[in-house]
Amino acid sequence: MKLFAELVKTIDSTNKTNAKVEALAHYFKTAPDQDKVWTIAILSHRRPKRPINSTLIREYASKLANIPLWLFEESYHIVGDLAETIALVVPSSSNNSDKTLTQFINEIIALKSSSETKKKDYLITNWQNLNYYERFVFTKLITGGFRIGVSQKLMTRALSKATEIDEETLAFKLMGNWKPTELSFQELILEPNPKADLSKPYPFYLAYPVEDDVVNTKNVSQFYFEHKWDGIRAQIICRQNECFVWSRGEELVTHQFPEFKRFAEILPDDTVLDGEILAFPNQSIGDFKDLQQRINRKTVSKKMLQKIPVIFKAYDLLEFNNQDIRSQSYQERRRLLDHLYITYHSEIKAFHLSHLMQFKSWQDAVNERETAREKKSEGLMIKRSASSYGVGRKKGDWYKWKSDPFTIDAVLTYAMRGHGRRSNLFTDYTFALWDNNHENLVTFAKAYSGLTDAEFKEIDKWIKANTLERFGPVRSVKPHHVFEIAFEGIATSKRHKSGVATRFPRIVRWRKDKPTTEANTLEELKALIPK
Repeated sequence: MKLFAELVKTIDSTNKTNAKVEALAHYFKTAPDQDKVWTIAILSHRRPKRPINSTLIREYASKLANIPLWLFEESYHIVGDLAETIALVVPSSSNNSDKTLTQFINEIIALKSSSETKKKDYLITNWQNLNYYERFVFTKLITGGFRIGVSQKLMTRALSKATEIDEETLAFKLMGNWKPTELSFQELILEPNPKADLSKPYPFYLAYPVEDDVVNTKNVSQFYFEHKWDGIRAQIICRQNECFVWSRGEELVTHQFPEFKRFAEILPDDTVLDGEILAFPNQSIGDFKDLQQRINRKTVSKKMLQKIPVIFKAYDLLEFNNQDIRSQSYQERRRLLDHLYITYHSEIKAFHLSHLMQFKSWQDAVNERETAREKKSEGLMIKRSASSYGVGRKKGDWYKWKSDPFTIDAVLTYAMRGHGRRSNLFTDYTFALWDNNHENLVTFAKAYSGLTDAEFKEIDKWIKANTLERFGPVRSVKPHHVFEIAFEGIATSKRHKSGVATRFPRIVRWRKDKPTTEANTLEELKALIPK
């Protein structure tokens, strides 16, 4: 644990990427092997489940710190991180633990089935006998929220530096459903594992947002275009007559989509498709809201299969005839995919192909982009015809060109403190629109990004002076300020008071020029819902 806490301390004290890579590489060379495995698991979001709920954790910490719970809660909202708050308020200790990271994690896993008294004793004993950074790390492991500014790509780079294994190979090894309790560092990183490779997807290739230089300087004839479908990015892996479905978030979701079992029954072995899972009710592409009804279900009933069927809109072929073909050009991979589709799609109801387009001018592409919403897409994907299928993002090959967002003018009604460097400011806002009679404000969305630091500070000062009521960390404020809110999608919702759900809302600008009486109405918001 001491080594891991020192690693976190080093990473926490710098914002330089090279310094973080050096610290991680040194750790991967010197730490015990099983601690390395758990570190990889933690940094790739494979943490043990939280054994104690956060309410009890806060209660135990406030008692140990000998401060009232309300003061602890206020401190927590100022600091913005529970583990850091506990590390700060609990009486300091200069002790170091001799236990390894793995020993602590095994204890935490076992703690889940313990009594509340044993859980309390375990936490207090460790808080009292660990120094600041060890206590911080220990609490992070307990709460399960381990984010320390290290992406998986950065971790892979450090592993490559420590092991001299190339990053692409490591990225492939770390994909999939491996468990840190079942693998050694040797098995996970250093040795080939053909059995594990059976179900593994390839690292996903990602696109850059379009910039002006693409449209203004690139030759349009070098690119293929297709619609950017609004579903779940996934790979379908067909190997040894088995089908595996992996989401971009590295989740194995095969059981959630039994329609895709047919792919392995019909397609040639050793075929891997890249594409989008889309809801397909009434033989047409549905909204993402429809698809959400199919997500995270342990079992999918016949009724749900009939109500919300899904399709796989394929747009790339990564493996074919037992060959990794990612190094081939996009044009060649699409040629093979088109042939595969023509040959087998009539036997696989859920197999659809994303339509590929070429344009004579960028204006033609602009015109097609304007049809995106009526086709239930988010915009266009732009792919260089000669590009190979890489890992992560590589500028110049793939671009995403989203449709312009929806916008609406709304009134600020509630506020909460932010997190991280904004934890001392009220930066998380709730917005409302007028009802049809223009008498009452109805909340419809939350947003916390889009303003400058100076604007956040100005609004924070106003909120503190114009609070109407407090509800724990939330403050209601006078309906006075209007903001332009942008969002990517909109749909009806029974879960929201407004009857509307918006996707990815964010603040575009502060409308100081508008009084609240000129904010939009709920009816105007609902008029934006695609028919």
